[in-house]
Amino acid sequence: MNIPRPEHPNPQFERKDWINLNGEWQFEFDFGISGRDRKFYERESLDSKIIVPFCPESILSGIGNTDFLNCVWYLKRVAIPENDKRVILHFGAIDNESYIYINHKEVYHNIGGFVGFDIDITDYVTKGAENTITVCAIDTNPKGKASGKQSKNYYSMGCDYTRTTGIWQTVWLEFVDKNYIKSVKYYPSIEDQSLQIEVETVGSAEFTAEASYEGKKMGIATAKLSAGVSRLTLKLDELHLWEVGKGRLYDLELTYGSDKVKSYFGMRSTTFADKKYLLNGKETFLVTVLDQGFYKKGIYTAETDEELAQDIYLSLDAGFNGARLHQKVFEPRFLYHCDKLGYLVFGETGNWGLDLSNMNQLTPFMLEWQRELLRDFNHPSIIGWCPLNETWDCDYRHQNDDFVRALYYTTKAIDTTRPCIGTSGNYQVASDIYDLHDYIQEKGEFEKIYLAPTYEEFAEAYDEKHEWVSKYQKSADWKDYALYLSEYGGIQWDTQGVGGWGYGNGPKTEQEYMERYEYLTKTLMDSPYICGVCYTQLYDVEQEVNGIYTYDRQKKFDISRIRKVNLSRR
Repeated sequence: MNIPRPEHPNPQFERKDWINLNGEWQFEFDFGISGRDRKFYERESLDSKIIVPFCPESILSGIGNTDFLNCVWYLKRVAIPENDKRVILHFGAIDNESYIYINHKEVYHNIGGFVGFDIDITDYVTKGAENTITVCAIDTNPKGKASGKQSKNYYSMGCDYTRTTGIWQTVWLEFVDKNYIKSVKYYPSIEDQSLQIEVETVGSAEFTAEASYEGKKMGIATAKLSAGVSRLTLKLDELHLWEVGKGRLYDLELTYGSDKVKSYFGMRSTTFADKKYLLNGKETFLVTVLDQGFYKKGIYTAETDEELAQDIYLSLDAGFNGARLHQKVFEPRFLYHCDKLGYLVFGETGNWGLDLSNMNQLTPFMLEWQRELLRDFNHPSIIGWCPLNETWDCDYRHQNDDFVRALYYTTKAIDTTRPCIGTSGNYQVASDIYDLHDYIQEKGEFEKIYLAPTYEEFAEAYDEKHEWVSKYQKSADWKDYALYLSEYGGIQWDTQGVGGWGYGNGPKTEQEYMERYEYLTKTLMDSPYICGVCYTQLYDVEQEVNGIYTYDRQKKFDISRIRKVNLSRR
């Protein structure tokens, strides 16, 4: 059978010697979470089948069970070729807690459903023979667990959608030499026309990084390295800037002894200064859109690589220059397409459901966020980080502000090159940007706030309309910061009769919709206080019908009219 999602899952760190493990796996439900007690990991077979990497709730998995799936098991027998290399097993993502067994022996335990992990299984496999990989995935639905937009109720409701359980990204094997490259971080400097490379290696060998642009060699750096972390600088013969709509990428070949890795990078700088967003030192107004990363057939997982890229093309066609990747960690191949197309994105995670007053829930969240920062560090399309979205109080307990502050400073320590939105909307604690949400839609109301004569009058008007936020803080306290309105609009327009919802009262005609969209967007673009906007949202998701495209990515309007509005500031 054809392997679904056959492409390499990480184009920024690609070796030739790998095996895609997607496709048919054995599968079994474990509703009572008793399989570990019953030693399912010792079994040679399970009672059903599933198509990986699609979650069992999805149509593409061949199962389509959307009930609460407390625990599921996977089993696959894989032939490991005879060689003298180390064997690394990669899981792109498993939601939420997972136990990994090789030949019936537990080798790894992971908590966190958004970011993947890898395991050196060399000592647990028999080469030249068939080996058994067994996965136990636990995904209970307790209050306090970060789950993003996955519904806590049986049915999807409001802006919460169908759940995802278990494996939902590619699984693959990789074979590496005794001396190999473990990880890299890229620090581009457009001022020095150079790339600083931080490389973590295993063993001792000569390291070489050779850059090229459109087939033309651009520079080479070489050093003799030992195990650990080292830094070296690669000078570039020519500077080709990564810009909006122009994802000029350099190819990069990394060699460490006989280990070879194919990679790429982009030359750009990203910051907020003087209350503006600056890309490569030039003011760039952010005309972004909310992207939830949901798919009608695959839920969290796109059916094909082309489907991943399609959403970026749809957004660009509508005149947006980027997106908030909302309440989900998007897979590396989506970011790869963003990199290629010059598409600006904020890296986010699915914090909804997390009780920010309960320290027992905060540690695994912090650890997985750190892994996301390291995994996606090298993508030029990511212009900033946003670990939290709308941190609401829980059971009348206010959030732990010290944890929010620690999350911000941890982000800044791991990544010194990008700005961080500490919290998008609601309670701001520590941030490089003041981030607001505003779904007011009545004509005449927006200009009272965003076209106010002074910042103080703007802040007073905003706080008056958003009392649940202003009771904890005042917008005037953030007057020296860049201001990003990262959610607005959400105008409902149900073209398929799903009886869904959106923000505000739905317009009665397409003309009324267009007039409202133009009024809201142009008012914000004319505001002297705003450095960027983010419209809710790119496409409908299940019952939420406020996208400019349907859930199956069909146009709901004359997109050229939306494009004209979005391009009016540029």
